[in-house]
Amino acid sequence: MTVAPASKKTQRFPLRKEQSPAAVQRSKGKRPETSNFAIRMGQLGLAVAVLGAWELLGRVGIIDPFFFPLPSDILMTVWVWISTGFVFPHLWITLQEAVLAFMTGAAAGLVLGFLLARVRILERLFDPFLQMFNALPRVVLAPIFLLWFGLGIWSKVAFGFTLVFFIVFFNTLEGVKSVDRVLVDNAKMLGASEKQLLRHVFIPSALTWIFSSLHISVGFAITGAVVGEYLGASAGVGYAIAQAQGVFDTEGVFAGMFILMVVVLIIDLGVNRVERHLLRWRPPQQSS
Repeated sequence: MTVAPASKKTQRFPLRKEQSPAAVQRSKGKRPETSNFAIRMGQLGLAVAVLGAWELLGRVGIIDPFFFPLPSDILMTVWVWISTGFVFPHLWITLQEAVLAFMTGAAAGLVLGFLLARVRILERLFDPFLQMFNALPRVVLAPIFLLWFGLGIWSKVAFGFTLVFFIVFFNTLEGVKSVDRVLVDNAKMLGASEKQLLRHVFIPSALTWIFSSLHISVGFAITGAVVGEYLGASAGVGYAIAQAQGVFDTEGVFAGMFILMVVVLIIDLGVNRVERHLLRWRPPQQSS
């Protein structure tokens, strides 16, 4: 039996030209950049729309400027604070408190999280006490720290520590516990020591959990410093906000909040850069 030759209709579609690996990589690399640019433009447009609506509603009298000052007035207050140098000493104090709280809380959370995840008897021993302290409202601790450490920076550092520590600790604990047991057993079969397991298995596997907690902890470290200053201090952005509130200067209150939001955003961008650098070994995620 002879096979009929293929008709011309079945041959009219040319085969797709194969792309080189470099071309494939370039085509894959363009989409995230374009997507990120579109997202940034969308975020900028959303911010402009919200602020524009706020400004418009305030000027036509729908929103009371006494309670919600106009964005233009807030930015003017921010500019006055910056141009006169008023904000810099207060911001420096707040940043010192936040950085110390962040570093000490994150370090303690990482060490204790890894330790309890690897030594299960310690986890079972300390778990009820950690859960109990984590359930305490943090604001209740602020006046106690003021009594213990006074109006200086250490009462704010201690308060911020309690906010940062538990976030990092529980994320680190769960990150280490979620490491694939097969991976750990295979590494042990190859003769890996506990130190090698920690360096090559547990830390890389838990980095995603750790950085997730660090992103959240940055804001909480600032919050701890500002709340402590608000309750009792002689300097700091929280102190400046409290002074503005005391004379019903809502523009000053919103200006202080705006400065804090900008600072947190800048610090979080720095954490993002460190995260991308340390996790550059991970394969890129494919977008759907």
